[in-house]
Amino acid sequence: MAQRPRELTPFVSARHLFGAELRRHREQAGLSLERLAAIVKYSRSHLSRIEIAEVMPPPDLAELLDAAFGTDGIFGKVYELAKREVHPDRYRRHMELEARAQVIEQYAGQLLPGLVQTEGYARALFRTINPAASDESIEERTNARLSRQAILRTDRAPYLSLLLDEAALRRPIGGPEVMRKQLADLIPLVDTANSIVQVLPFDHGEHVFLGGALKLLTLPDKSTVAWEESFATGTLIEDPDVVTAHRRAYDRLKAYALSPIRTAAFIRSVMEALPA
Repeated sequence: MAQRPRELTPFVSARHLFGAELRRHREQAGLSLERLAAIVKYSRSHLSRIEIAEVMPPPDLAELLDAAFGTDGIFGKVYELAKREVHPDRYRRHMELEARAQVIEQYAGQLLPGLVQTEGYARALFRTINPAASDESIEERTNARLSRQAILRTDRAPYLSLLLDEAALRRPIGGPEVMRKQLADLIPLVDTANSIVQVLPFDHGEHVFLGGALKLLTLPDKSTVAWEESFATGTLIEDPDVVTAHRRAYDRLKAYALSPIRTAAFIRSVMEALPA
């Protein structure tokens, strides 16, 4: 006797709704999981777990499903809601503002920013932070982080300016191979029409942002908000006077950073120093 499909609960969350809509459209189209897996190039088991909301859909699946079912962006819209559910409530407004920002400027002290992390780098971080987490949970968090990077590939991509402490480049997250790919992927962003990356070298010494990270988001109305982050907390700052103070501190620190040309050369030197 065939096993009865698990009952779905689309009313629980957007992620559950995504899974329920996946099954509904699949069955309406007369497709088995195996057949749909062949169309969208994902495994049957992965699609099955998405249907029952055990895992977060990967970033590109919504577009593939909308194309397969002719659903005119429905899966994309539900995914935009679902991906925010992975993150704690206190981060949601920050992510919403990040998605709307026209300019994103960020200082990163110990880790490379999530917007430019590779899959291997992000997965290694989540595994270290959550050593007891299941593989499914790690994959879910990794996919959620990578999904944020979609804003850099749209027609309205924000201008991205990164100020990276040397420590963020020197620490080999995930091991030499993962870090080498991470650095290689960073180099093309160093000096483009929409992005600039600069390194703050160790020899600058102490500075105001040691021990934390800062992001400045300039919104369509030209207002700016700040996001401060430490090891376990994040704070959204909207008070104009405080944001202005953070802006001045950021601009001052950026003045001590390497130029983009020297930054690219520096990143290559770090790559070359990694063990084979």
